[in-house]
Amino acid sequence: MRLFKYKKTLTVISFLVVVVILLLLEKNKVLRSMPPVAMDHLPHYDCGVVLTGSAGRIREGFEVLALKKIDKLIVSGVYKDTKLHQIFPLLPYYPEIQSDDIVLEKISGSTYGNAVQSLQVVETLKCRNILLITSHLHMYRAYKTFRENFPNEIQISPYVITASIHENSYWDVMTEAFKSLCYPVITLIPWLFFS
Repeated sequence: MRLFKYKKTLTVISFLVVVVILLLLEKNKVLRSMPPVAMDHLPHYDCGVVLTGSAGRIREGFEVLALKKIDKLIVSGVYKDTKLHQIFPLLPYYPEIQSDDIVLEKISGSTYGNAVQSLQVVETLKCRNILLITSHLHMYRAYKTFRENFPNEIQISPYVITASIHENSYWDVMTEAFKSLCYPVITLIPWLFFS
C-alpha cells in the first residue's frame, strides 16, 4: 500500500514537472514569435484580418487600410450587434477609407473561430494573400491557428502591433503560453461533444 502511494506521488510529480517544462518552452515560442515590421515597409496585400481583443488592434488595422497596404479589412470577432462607427468612431477622419472596404465578421468568439470565419470571408473576397494583424503576445497562437485552417495557396503574413510588445505581465505571458500549449485540445472539445 505504501509503495502504491509512493508511485502515485512520483507519477503526479513527474507529470507536473513535464507540464512546467512544456509550458516554459511554449512561453519562449510565444515571446519570440514574430518580429515587428514597420508599417511603411509592408508590401501590398489583398486583405488584412485584424483580430479583436486587446487595445490598439482595430486602430492599427484601420491605419494599414488607410495607407493602402491592404485592399480590404476584415475585423474578426466583432460583437454581433456592433456597428462600424462603434468600433472605430474616428472613421470620419479617414477620408481615404471607404466603408465598403471593411467587413465586420460577427460570428467568431475565439482564435479558432476567427480563423474559420475569416477564411469564408477571405475566399468570398478572393484574397490570395492576407496580413494577419494582432498583438505580439497573441501572434504565435493566432498565426499557428490560421495556418492550420487556411489552404496553403493563401499566403499569411503576420503583422505585430508594435505598441503591444513590452506591455505584458509575466502572468499574461504564461496564460498565453498555456492557451497556446492546450489550444489544439481546447478546439476539439466542441467537436467531441457536438458532432
